[in-house]
Amino acid sequence: MKVRRKLRHAKTHALGWSVLIAPALLALLLAGCLIGLWGVVSSWTRDLPSLDNADAFAYARQSYMYAGDGTTLLAEFQLEKRDPVENSRISTYALKGTVATEDVRFYEHDGVDPMGIARAVMKNLAGGRLEGASTITQQLVRNTVLSEEATDITIERKVREAALALEMEKRFDKATLLNMYLNTINYGDGCYGIQAAARNYFQVDAIDLTLTQAATLVGIPQSPTMLNPKEHPEACLARRNAVLGRMLADNVITQEEHDEAIKAPLDLNPEQPAPYQGIHAYPYFTSYVRDKLLEEGNKYGCSYADLFKGGLTIYTTLDPSLQDKAEAACAQQNAQMAGGLESSLVAMSPENGHVLAMVGGRNYESDQWNIATQGGRPPGSTFKVFTLIAALKAGISPQVITDCTSPLRLPSGQTIENFGGANYGKRTLASATAISSNTGYYRLAEKLGPQEIIDVAASMGIDQKLPSLPIITLGTEDATPLQMTAAYNTLAARGVYRAPVVISKIEDAEGNVIYESPSEGKRVLEEDITGATTKVLRGVFESGEGTARGFGPSNGQPVAGKTGTSSQFRDHWLVGYCPTLTCAAWIGNRDFSPTPESLNAHALWGNFMSRALEGKAPVPFPVVPDPHYTTLPAPEPEEDEDEEKDEGKDAEEIEGKDPRTAPNVVGMQVNDALSTLAEYWVYYSYVASDQPSGTVLSQSVDGKAVSIRVSRGSP
Repeated sequence: MKVRRKLRHAKTHALGWSVLIAPALLALLLAGCLIGLWGVVSSWTRDLPSLDNADAFAYARQSYMYAGDGTTLLAEFQLEKRDPVENSRISTYALKGTVATEDVRFYEHDGVDPMGIARAVMKNLAGGRLEGASTITQQLVRNTVLSEEATDITIERKVREAALALEMEKRFDKATLLNMYLNTINYGDGCYGIQAAARNYFQVDAIDLTLTQAATLVGIPQSPTMLNPKEHPEACLARRNAVLGRMLADNVITQEEHDEAIKAPLDLNPEQPAPYQGIHAYPYFTSYVRDKLLEEGNKYGCSYADLFKGGLTIYTTLDPSLQDKAEAACAQQNAQMAGGLESSLVAMSPENGHVLAMVGGRNYESDQWNIATQGGRPPGSTFKVFTLIAALKAGISPQVITDCTSPLRLPSGQTIENFGGANYGKRTLASATAISSNTGYYRLAEKLGPQEIIDVAASMGIDQKLPSLPIITLGTEDATPLQMTAAYNTLAARGVYRAPVVISKIEDAEGNVIYESPSEGKRVLEEDITGATTKVLRGVFESGEGTARGFGPSNGQPVAGKTGTSSQFRDHWLVGYCPTLTCAAWIGNRDFSPTPESLNAHALWGNFMSRALEGKAPVPFPVVPDPHYTTLPAPEPEEDEDEEKDEGKDAEEIEGKDPRTAPNVVGMQVNDALSTLAEYWVYYSYVASDQPSGTVLSQSVDGKAVSIRVSRGSP
């Protein structure tokens, strides 16, 4: 019996210790769990984004691009439709409806709502419709400082979100938090913020939203895609009515207001879709400026994000009046051409290098390829200007006789011919330029050396790598109309090269100027060289056989320039200038297929320049002394001069058959006459006459040369 009592006594003591130890162990276990949980939570919240980062709550703002007049809107660039507004500019229905729907205890909690969480858990466990428990503050955190983690469906993200929400509630009052939420939340269709949504769906401001309109918008953020009223009107209507029910339950609206609103349709009045790529006007120029900003952002003090989110104001150099005239001239030209033929044009100011007009083809939206700036085309004889300048810099006078006979057979077996196979004989460099002799310029390029030509072209903006071959003088290598405009603009600017300027100024969202175009250029040619070049290039328009004769501006403005045609007539050019404006005109097929031989860009160029200078008094080219020439034309020989007196002269310059043996060319057209007299030294002059222009009127012997007089046409 005593043994049993001892056993019972031992069991009683063991049970007592168990009662004491179990809670202690449970407490220790719970403490361990709490410590472990606290450690996990601490690790999750250790690297939270700082709320002091100003960019965290910066609203994406769209950027605007304007023409040179500062008022013509060219484009809007944005990632999101967004227009932040203050609470005072938001409908009371939207303010109160948002709280009633998204966070009914918004004004009672400190950023996290335990009661809301418990309610959501109970409803979800009871098998009801799944609902979240995120407060307005938590949603704001998710859409701003934690936007990069917004798609992470994890407990860790919810903990981080809650921690930041509690911190935000300490820093901002409820009105500010609600305003921040309403300006950042996604309302579908690319709209962020209540103002952008109001304009997008109803074309009203947020302050003017009616009860039904406000309830529609309040309901969308639950599922911005599936509740987009444009795409899913029935689902959006059902959600709107649910919002009206919550507004009634929270005493935001009366029963009467609720019942009347429930019966109303969505009654959308959506805005017109945004223009293609955000471009409102002149897409060839505008897209070129946009691409410059994207590709060379550092140069302009901005980035991709700045352009689409930073609220920039970009002022360009485009002159809307000149642009309209350029487009009208190109449209008129296009209407006269069949098939895929199209035209391109660039106009530029000699004063500052501003690009004033740009047309890059018939239709930008067809393939967005800008002929004016992309790829390049062979510029044909417009490239001869660089050879001419190299010759003048080398001291060669424009009056030096040049061999323009055709064809020219090269040692390689290749044949160089003048346009149409014409044989122009021997004539001055100035005349060879006016008629655009390929053989004359090829021979000149051989004498100068191609590197001299390349150096001149590079100094004037043709910066691509060119082969060191004489053939480049014929414009065989690609260049863009913009490049050729800038090069000739150097001549109009009296030797100062300015890279094309398309952006004059950029301001940031606060109105601070972050970029302003430079005004200075770089002198690459002396004024006497540019003056002499201009004199020669004026002959293209003014001499009787100039290739652009008769295509100058209608106001009588003196102009200078050069025509050009590429191989197989794929490209047709005219690049020219006056003291106030430079223009390059191009015609062809963008697929590089041949065009009719009769086609040229003369009328397009003349049409635009006439429109551009209409009503303006002609501005004379500046008078500049000729440069010093070391290679001069041979003196005119006397008819009875002894042969011995010719010794020591440049035989190539004065070589020619006895003029007394020349065939009679009176009545011929001048080109035919010159071909007939290809083996003779020919002097020719133009006079007014009733005979058709270009007809040879008379022929005589002048020393060792044949002298002919050619009709200029009626006075």
